[in-house]
This record gives sequence, C-alpha cells and structure tokens, in this order.
Amino acid sequence: MDKIKKIEMIGRRIARELGNGDFINLGIGIPTEVANQIPEGIKVTIQTENGLLGLGPAPEKGKEHKDLINASGSYITEQPGCSYFDTATSFAIIRGGHLDMTVLGALEVDQEGSIANWMVPGKLSPGIGGAMDLLTGAKSVVAALFHTDKDGNSKILKKCRLPLTGYKKISIIVTDMAFMVVTPQGLLLKEIACWTTLEEVKRVTEADLLIPDTPGCFY
Repeated sequence: MDKIKKIEMIGRRIARELGNGDFINLGIGIPTEVANQIPEGIKVTIQTENGLLGLGPAPEKGKEHKDLINASGSYITEQPGCSYFDTATSFAIIRGGHLDMTVLGALEVDQEGSIANWMVPGKLSPGIGGAMDLLTGAKSVVAALFHTDKDGNSKILKKCRLPLTGYKKISIIVTDMAFMVVTPQGLLLKEIACWTTLEEVKRVTEADLLIPDTPGCFY
C-alpha cells in the first residue's frame, strides 16, 4: 500500500471516532485527511487555528482559492455557515475547552499517552505552534502518524525520547498499521490495518501492547 493510500486509511479510521455535532481541530500533516473522510450522516464542525470555524474537505484540483488555507498552508474549502475570526478568538476556543477532539501528527508517541511533535534536537524548528494549547484544551486527543520512521524504527515507544509537547494527554493512537487505545497497563491494540499482520505490528512496536484474542481490522 502506497503512502497516499495509508494516509487516507488513517484519516478514514479516525473519522469513525467522530460524533454527530462534534467540534474538532485537525493538526498539520496527516490529520488534515480526516476532513476528507467524514462518514455520511455525521455532521461535525472543524476549526483551523489560523481563524476559521467550518472547514470543509480539500478542494478539487484546479478549484483552489488562494486565500483559503488551513494552519499548515494547504488549500481548503468552506462549509455553509462558516465563520472567520482573529488568532486571539481562535485560541480562546481552543484554551476554553470548547473542542470535543483534536487530531495531531507526531514524531513519537508512547504507552503513557505522551506525544513529541514539535522538534528534533539539532534541527531547525519553527516553534511549538498551537499543539500544546490543543493538548490542554481539547476533551479528547488523537495522534495520527506512521508507525515507523523512514529507517523502519518504531515511533510507538515505551517512553518518548524527543522533547515532549504534552505529557499523558493522548487517548487514541492511529497509525498506518494499528488502532490503539492508551490504558494504564499499556496500549490496547484494538485493530490492525488490512494490509499488515499482527506479527508485523508486534515486531515494529516498542511499547507494551495489550492484545485481544481477535483484534479487529480496519481499511
């Protein structure tokens, strides 16, 4: 399965966790795919921290509007009834506890529910951005990432090694290989991706996994 298909699969699986009427925020990178995968019959309101409430799916190629972008600079569409506001209002929504869920990309996550997603020591970083506020303000936090790095090393760890963005803030982790829920005993492996196997997921996961007799499968 190629990279684009894996991102679509991650977005589709996370979208199944949305409740009708939810207010959500999607972080930079993989999380933006969730907006393209909202299930039929589910109505959610998506916020982008650069000042829009009512974000829609990505525009069709050739129909992009140069003034409509999300926080990562990608082109977006508007939903009917959307509203625009300044950064202060946007972060008042985030910090005020008004978001039901945020979906964040990650460099690493661990079995305690901590996340590192803002810098690699020794490399140029644009700053921590709004992730720290989202981790504190949202009622539920989902991490969306690839299971391994480009060298095949696990990004699902016993304990994060990179500087933390948030400590014990994540409740769900969705990768291109697995759907996991953070528990005090470790990561509960609820589902594996259709293209891989349980043995392979175990091989590339450093964190402690709690494995049901028959974990489900997602596509």
